[in-house]
Amino acid sequence: MDTVIILVAVAIGLVVGVVLGTRLGKSKGPNNAQKVAEEEATKIRSAAQAEVDAIKKAAEIEGKEAARKRKTELDEELKSRKTELSKREESIAQKERDLDKQRKDTERRSTELDKKEKSVDGKIKQADAAVEKAEAAQAEARKKLEAISGLTEEAARKKLEEEVRGQALQAAAVEIKRIEDDAAKEAAARAKTIVATAIQRFASEFVHERTVAVVNLPSDDLKGRLIGREGRNVRALEAATGIDMIIDDTSEAITISCFNPVRREIARIAISALVADGRIHPTRIEECVRKAEKEVDKVCKEAGEQAVFDLGLHRVHPELVRHLGRLKFRQSYAQNVLLHSVEVGYLAGLIAAELGANVKLARRAGLLHDIGKAVDHEQEGGHGEVGAQLCRKHGESPKVCQAIASHHGDETNGPRPQSLLDHIVAAANSLSAARPGARREQLASYIKRLDDLESICKRFSGVERAFALQAGREIRVMVMNDQVDDAQAIVMSKEIARAIETEATYPGQVRVVVVRETRASDYAR
Repeated sequence: MDTVIILVAVAIGLVVGVVLGTRLGKSKGPNNAQKVAEEEATKIRSAAQAEVDAIKKAAEIEGKEAARKRKTELDEELKSRKTELSKREESIAQKERDLDKQRKDTERRSTELDKKEKSVDGKIKQADAAVEKAEAAQAEARKKLEAISGLTEEAARKKLEEEVRGQALQAAAVEIKRIEDDAAKEAAARAKTIVATAIQRFASEFVHERTVAVVNLPSDDLKGRLIGREGRNVRALEAATGIDMIIDDTSEAITISCFNPVRREIARIAISALVADGRIHPTRIEECVRKAEKEVDKVCKEAGEQAVFDLGLHRVHPELVRHLGRLKFRQSYAQNVLLHSVEVGYLAGLIAAELGANVKLARRAGLLHDIGKAVDHEQEGGHGEVGAQLCRKHGESPKVCQAIASHHGDETNGPRPQSLLDHIVAAANSLSAARPGARREQLASYIKRLDDLESICKRFSGVERAFALQAGREIRVMVMNDQVDDAQAIVMSKEIARAIETEATYPGQVRVVVVRETRASDYAR
């Protein structure tokens, strides 16, 4: 590129020299100018030629130098390629040697595997022959055994299974009895001590609530006034309070009937106020009912606060206190539910103190365990679950809610007691309900319950007689000693208990006692 530029510059210089020479020649004259121009042209050509020669020489030198460098580079590249090629040839040769070695190893292993396969085939054939021989011997031995014993294979298997099952059942029964005896030695004394201590430290009065309320009247004339013209006063009372009024020939008294004890108490207070006031008409009836509702709400609140105060509890939600007070007008069998709840709270606290548990928490759960009975006619579900939901809604701890939900877990389909607090509340509830006079029931249902318990026991094979004792809290089963042994008696007691749990309805728990008696007799002659 530089050479071309130089040549172009030289050519331009020649042209410029010719032009200048021509002009000078014209200015000095024709001959002289021509001569001068020729001389000038000659000088310029000489200089240009010299410069061209110098450029050619420089270009030649530069070309030789470039050719030398290029040759050196090509030689070095060729040398490196030859080196790389030799390395690749060596690597290929090494790989070929490795492949050849692997091929030889594979051929050797294949030969060994063929030998082993032939050996295994021979052993398999020998094993098959031995198995066939053993099967034939076994079949022959089985036939000989069947001929000697007089039993078929299936009959012998069944007989063996029965013997093994009987032995296992007997061993299990012996083990169960041993475990129960070991546990009873430690638990019975401890449990008796705790229950006796709790009973000794707490005494409760017997309370009997009527299922209906009776309002006494100063005279029978008030019955007509309570009925009103065409019965309007009676209808107004029943509509305002939700109760049924029974006005019969009973002297100077009327009966109030209602499934809701709070409504029944409101109606009783309202009717007593109307009788005392003497003004009986629909408007006055509504006023008295409103006042009675406020009075009952006040009584419920005071009763609930008193129960909480008696047990020394704090931070109980006001709504829970109000529901506790409503239990004052609710009864279960012959027990007032509020007094029963307070009693369970005391007993739970005493049991917790004996076991080293949280006394305050046990009292709280015991007091609230039946709170669902205050609303169970308004919501679906058992009173344990309803009470647990109510307490959970008003901020009670999950432990208390679980104890409330599971305090009847062994008797209903609800959750079963799991924690220590659950068992404490369940035990306190059973203890309160089991004391003499706490529960009363009709004679017919009582007798039917005892008959059901006895009939369940008599269904079992080997049972001779069954007797329900202690108001149905214990069932004593007499078995025939030639049909039931000691181990089977233990298993039978558990099976009868499971059957009673499934089929019978009973308060508390039922103890099942299986009695097997062996008698030996002889005559003196």
